[in-house]
Amino acid sequence: MRLRHALPLAVLAALTAGCASSAISPTYTSANPDIMRISDERPANPEKRIEDLGSYCVEVSETWNAHGTTPDGKSLWAKDTARRVVPCD
Repeated sequence: MRLRHALPLAVLAALTAGCASSAISPTYTSANPDIMRISDERPANPEKRIEDLGSYCVEVSETWNAHGTTPDGKSLWAKDTARRVVPCD
């Protein structure tokens, strides 16, 4: 009779231990390296550019900003984009 109650508890303990031991490790990769990079050096900011959208133009400026570090100590860089309407030439 005791074994009948012990078996489900043993199975539950094994499942709990198995799930707790496999922590999800973060991945710091991007399919598009134009928006996120991992490096100790800051990437160079691209030059401002003007995009003609038909009836108006937009000036696009992009900057790389640090967004923390990876577990191995490298800097995580993300590109921020700002847009403003400008007259077309």
